[in-house]
Amino acid sequence: MFFSNMDALQQIRKPIEAEMSQYKQVFDSYLVHANPILQKVLGAISSRRGKMMRPALVLLAAKLVGGEANERSVYTAATFEFFHTASLIHDDIVDESEERRGQESVNNAYGNQVAVLVGDFILANALLCATKTGQIELVGIVSAAAQKLADGELLQLNNVKNETITEDVYFHIIRNKTAALFAACAEAGVLSVSSDEKMRQIFHDFGKYIGICFQIRDDIFDYHHDTQIGKPTGNDMKEGKLTLPVIHALLATCNEEMLALARKVKSRQVSQDEIDMLVDFTKKNGGIDYAEKMMNDYAQKAKDLLASFPDSDVKQALIAYVDYAIDRSI
Repeated sequence: MFFSNMDALQQIRKPIEAEMSQYKQVFDSYLVHANPILQKVLGAISSRRGKMMRPALVLLAAKLVGGEANERSVYTAATFEFFHTASLIHDDIVDESEERRGQESVNNAYGNQVAVLVGDFILANALLCATKTGQIELVGIVSAAAQKLADGELLQLNNVKNETITEDVYFHIIRNKTAALFAACAEAGVLSVSSDEKMRQIFHDFGKYIGICFQIRDDIFDYHHDTQIGKPTGNDMKEGKLTLPVIHALLATCNEEMLALARKVKSRQVSQDEIDMLVDFTKKNGGIDYAEKMMNDYAQKAKDLLASFPDSDVKQALIAYVDYAIDRSI
């Protein structure tokens, strides 16, 4: 599975190799600073660069709609990678996380004070890159995404205290916390090459559906033992979170014993043995299958939005992007 993931990533990036190279140069140019502690943290962040899925989405959307990506597209890609990086640093502070991508988190390595300030610095880099495009609409897209991310995080925090268990709240959280950023990336990619409002909406929805797929896949990972995933089984439950697989199993069965355990999860008073029971219950009662079906349905919705575009390597890369979101192993 690891190699098929790598093949998919190569297919996704191949049509935008030159643009990704330009993006990396821009991104790296903002990670140099005279302040010693800031440079040390920025260097650590640069060394653990992820798969750059959001910049790739910006550039692919731009290239499919505009025929080619331009300098605005490159700066837009950097805008969203900085935005995403800042949000991860702030998320780790909120969640009190000790690791990020298998390495020590900024807050754990340098303390919350440094982490907050570095996150703010990186967010400022995002805004500086946005100004390079000369498009005030981009600032609006970024700001709207920031609002949704904050709303999703706050709703998730508040939902831990709420004994009511519903799919509606789950989807509200992931649409804002995860899907909003993918939607913004795809829409902004179009904005960088076109003023077509209809096309912007199409790609906003395309990105939203991809983001939902990414989050459901991440949530499914939490029900399986795998060292590549980077978090232990049941980790979400340890943090008081109930995700789609267990929510479905609980609502489908109305099992009072398991509902009582779920409420203990929300109160963060649950033991590892009880988490293991709830994970096993979820698997036996169709929770994983249901979540995978929902994920595949959203993936198809995303692909359907590409149907009207003529076939090209860029279109195939975007289809591969959707498949990667649902098929990846890490």
